Amino acid sequence: MGRDEAIALLKGMKEMYVAKGKKVVQVNLKKDRPGDDELVKLMLGPTGNLRAPTLRKGKTLVVGFNDDLYGEIFG
Repeated sequence: MGRDEAIALLKGMKEMYVAKGKKVVQVNLKKDRPGDDELVKLMLGPTGNLRAPTLRKGKTLVVGFNDDLYGEIFG
């Protein structure tokens, strides 16, 4: 998935978590939604494709892997 598909994944989402190693960025997509360019920088990897894994739970989108974050959201 590229830029347009990544942005489309955000439709209807209230929040997004982006995990890069131990760092986790939380984005409130309803109150403080950044611009598409900033969101794409968080969501896409160096190849320009959507980072894996990417999962949706309800109105939450999780991009990347962090064990603690997964335990909090999916536990």
